[in-house]
Amino acid sequence: MRAAHTLVTVNLDLIRSFFAVIEHGSLSRAAVRLRVSQSTLTRQMHALEHAVGGRLLERNATGVALTAGGRALHDGMRAPLEQIEAVIEETRRIARGQHTTLRIGYLASAARAYLNPALAALRRRHPEVKVKLLDLSPGEQIAGLRHGTLDLALLGNYGALVDREFFVRRLATLGVLVGLPEGHALAGHASLSLADLRSELFVGAPDGDLPGYNQWVVQLCRRARFRPRFVPSTQSLAEMLATTVAEGAVALLPAYVVHLETPGVVFRPLRDTAAKADLSVAWQRGKLSDPVRAILEALPPAPG
Repeated sequence: MRAAHTLVTVNLDLIRSFFAVIEHGSLSRAAVRLRVSQSTLTRQMHALEHAVGGRLLERNATGVALTAGGRALHDGMRAPLEQIEAVIEETRRIARGQHTTLRIGYLASAARAYLNPALAALRRRHPEVKVKLLDLSPGEQIAGLRHGTLDLALLGNYGALVDREFFVRRLATLGVLVGLPEGHALAGHASLSLADLRSELFVGAPDGDLPGYNQWVVQLCRRARFRPRFVPSTQSLAEMLATTVAEGAVALLPAYVVHLETPGVVFRPLRDTAAKADLSVAWQRGKLSDPVRAILEALPPAPG
């Protein structure tokens, strides 16, 4: 019960007042600085001493001096208090839309065509914005948005309902490629249809890494009147492509991966016109910070 009482009683105002007393060397001078009465400040120091269970200050002819306990509190709380104050100030800037750091989760395979040009435009228009880039899977990006560690996410949306939690804007609707081993019987075709893949094994992905991906593949194959058979799920695009070679399987992927060079893997376009994949940008609900607004303006609008 004592620990719970201390946590409730020792608040930031008491700690700030304590530091003000130490900085100014007396209760009277600290009270003027804090714009409170000396009696109010005295009560605050008594409350702080009561919370920690001992004296923190000793009065002397010139003002106040720290006791051993006071010195321990002062030295131990200096860095945490500075950090707390910095976090509060940063939070205030974010709330006012004045955040100057932009944290972006992205898919490396999509960055070349969509994110990199937008970042170049952002640097020209807003050189003061600091950008932190994190190459993450869609699942990791969604988790980053949820936990507040990302401001923006560039992700493939395979039907995952992220628009229920975040603002989402479609950047592009792309065709679909089939990734398959270069020695595969279908690798010699210039293009493929879903019907050509009826007897093939498909590489899947955990829902935590590629939310909605397996269901997206199932829905595409259902239009060709078959249900796909999946090999064990993989956790990254590189592992997915490696699995096509190891298992002799195929993988359905958005067209933005076409520039990837993966030994032993070839890409062939899917002819089925209904086979599409969206590339989207998602950001947290609430007031837009200036950097988020700037990058959204720099990203290309989705065609028609």
